[in-house]
Amino acid sequence: MTNEILSVDIGELAPGEMKAVQHAGLSVLICNVDGEFYALENECSHAAVPLDEGTLRGCELECDFHGALFDVRSGKALAMPATVAVRVFAVERRGRVLSIRV
Repeated sequence: MTNEILSVDIGELAPGEMKAVQHAGLSVLICNVDGEFYALENECSHAAVPLDEGTLRGCELECDFHGALFDVRSGKALAMPATVAVRVFAVERRGRVLSIRV
């Protein structure tokens, strides 16, 4: 899945909201942080559970399962029990459409 472009209509995705989309067997989580959009793999690197069930606070996404914390901008694990980053994807916005390189 290298260099494929996923186009997603973000519609009314308000700041602080998230949206999971599927692409070729991959779940991608789109996060709106104060009008900036970020895309990351929708799976916790610690417990392999969907991150879209967690809580987004600013740039930090808390996994609902064990409380692992990730930075949606870089994918970096910020709090235990996660120690491994999640994959992030480049995002380009054109109006209501995001182009995500997966």
